[in-house]
Amino acid sequence: MADLGDIMHRTQAVAAASRANNWRYALIAIIAFLTLVDLFAAQAVLPSLVEKFNVSRATMGFAVNSSTFGMAVAGLVVALFGSNIDRRRGVWISLAVLSIPTLLLAFTDDIVVFTVLRIAQGLCMSTAFTLTAAYLSEHFSADTAGTALAAYVTGNVASNLFGRILSASVTGLGGLPVNFIMFAGLNLVGALIAAFTMTTAARMMRVNETGASSMHLWRAHLRDAELTRAFAIGFLILFVFIGTYTYVNFRLVALGVPPMALGLVYLVFLPSILTTPLAGQLAGRVGSRLGIVLTLAMAVIGLMALVSHKLPVVLAGLALIAVGTFLAQAMATGVVGRRARSDKAGASGIYLASYYAGGLLGSLVLGQLHDRFGWNSCVLALVVALCLAIRLANRLQADVAPVRQ
Repeated sequence: MADLGDIMHRTQAVAAASRANNWRYALIAIIAFLTLVDLFAAQAVLPSLVEKFNVSRATMGFAVNSSTFGMAVAGLVVALFGSNIDRRRGVWISLAVLSIPTLLLAFTDDIVVFTVLRIAQGLCMSTAFTLTAAYLSEHFSADTAGTALAAYVTGNVASNLFGRILSASVTGLGGLPVNFIMFAGLNLVGALIAAFTMTTAARMMRVNETGASSMHLWRAHLRDAELTRAFAIGFLILFVFIGTYTYVNFRLVALGVPPMALGLVYLVFLPSILTTPLAGQLAGRVGSRLGIVLTLAMAVIGLMALVSHKLPVVLAGLALIAVGTFLAQAMATGVVGRRARSDKAGASGIYLASYYAGGLLGSLVLGQLHDRFGWNSCVLALVVALCLAIRLANRLQADVAPVRQ
């Protein structure tokens, strides 16, 4: 009976730990959602913004996605100096400050000011995102860090879906100013949740136990071929994602989707919310290398569907792209977290800088292609980019072992 009681006690302890982990994963996803909800929401109202500012599609697309420039810059800054920043404090302050440029977007009619405010948003979002990714790598075991990062990317996926739906719906009901005011409120909610739910991490000193400086560790990350492949894969993933979901709006309108209904189109992200949490399991089963190759191949199939003139086929293609790219991103992030044994904030920052630099270039290149050569040329460029990412992923090590810089 004593053995039975001991077994029951251990079973209850395991169940309690599982519930605690599930709660922590849910909080991680919520913080991710509120960190990045502003990033792509403006894409859902791109036609309305073009009309308001009276500029070309390419110009407005660049202005909307200029937040990715801020994301890339902040990623590099955190890569260099992030080890000096307390994780919890850095995250909640970044989200609180984020509400300021978000609010100011409601009151500008100048395209230059709009662009600068979007860059400022990117600076704040990237700082919060990078510090949270480092926090997860530092505070979860090797067995659970992949699942935690997948939960974070799942929140990112949800922000893509519900952020776009909220943006389109609120703009339709109350106009663009009300839309940006609402998102500023969400930024403040994210700051409060981060402040009260993230434990205070001990400050990580800029010099590690071996005396290596942050700059030395940063250079070491860039010399690591495995990490640089992961950085390049991240670059190409967001190049494709931004290029697709920015300019596909005009394709959808041409296929008969009213501008007011564009937000609902992004229900194509729903499958991604269900599949992205499985990224850790997929990587554990087939390995990160094969997992990234397979999921990006799925996204290539989705891209090919975008040249169709049938709306259901295009929507199915968008769903495949979302599932494939978000799974690949979660696994690539996991590669970075496992490979960089020390200075995880630096490695995460470089990955995020590469990732969002890809998004900025995607908005520039695809906007010019769309305006000059049409939608099909955009799809061709996107397929080429993903094929390059697949080639890089295929060169990753089968089992990524941590290395000490």
